[in-house]
Amino acid sequence: MNVWTVPPAALAALAQRLEPGVRWRHVLAPYTTYRIGGPADLFLVATRAEEVVTALQAAHALGVPCRLIGGASNLLIADAGVAGLVIKLSMSGVRFIEDPGGPERVIVVAAAGCQLASLARQCARRGLAGLVWASNVPGSVGAAVVNNAGAFGGCMADVLVRALVVDPQGQARYYTPAELAMEYRSTRLKAGALQGAVLEAELALTRADPRELEQQLAQVRERRRQSQPSGFSAGSMFTNPPGDAAGRLIEAAGLKGYRCGDAQISPQHANFFLNLGAATAREVYALMRVAQDAVYRQTGIWLRPEVQLVGRWTPAELAALAAPGGAP
Repeated sequence: MNVWTVPPAALAALAQRLEPGVRWRHVLAPYTTYRIGGPADLFLVATRAEEVVTALQAAHALGVPCRLIGGASNLLIADAGVAGLVIKLSMSGVRFIEDPGGPERVIVVAAAGCQLASLARQCARRGLAGLVWASNVPGSVGAAVVNNAGAFGGCMADVLVRALVVDPQGQARYYTPAELAMEYRSTRLKAGALQGAVLEAELALTRADPRELEQQLAQVRERRRQSQPSGFSAGSMFTNPPGDAAGRLIEAAGLKGYRCGDAQISPQHANFFLNLGAATAREVYALMRVAQDAVYRQTGIWLRPEVQLVGRWTPAELAALAAPGGAP
């Protein structure tokens, strides 16, 4: 896949197949929680799974790279944008199915474009436990599966039964958590070992007292208010190293409040890198490198990005984030 350029003839042919909804050179920043990111060569909003499959098949046939995004809450999109086609998943249906395995469980089938926090609150108010931890986590259900999103002791691997994944050729099949190799903030999808995008997720939740769940929702809101900053960000910038916390290490390196242009390491939580209003991807990247180098000099620990870099980044830039000296 060429992350920089795509032949104009291939883009034109794909745009013709996807008319009338496709857009040329459409800026992606408004679709991200960071409010950062340049244009996609082609951009399409998909409200039905069939649209996603059709677009993937067409892009594959023409050799055009394709990227799917949901809430884009865990992405840093390059200022130079993204080569090829970007599909914004806007499918948002939810179904509740009685689990034949027992009356205490309910299977929740959520489309990839559903907002995870909204789904978590909806389930809690219906008396379904298992997602309260996600009630203030930004992003979509599909992205939560890809990243094995988690907070406050819970994660997607705890509740996922299976996910419907469509591959670059437009073929869809279900994958279990074991098949996705769901680990701490990682899956085969995020690592690139499995090529594809999540269309929907089936979650197993348990029945509980709605009043108790409402109290838990309030506790999660308060914990998030006290511990995490508001504003434009992509959540936790780095994964926590074993036995420690990335935020503590960055704070110990004296970097709370440190700025590069309009990008700032949060004065409240040092693992949150904020866009103060006009930050560029390049400025956020510079902050990431400052934090990695400072922590490494002080502790010998190399912080691994949790946020994914998408689009026109050079191999050297990506390698520099991966390990000291740019080694993979």
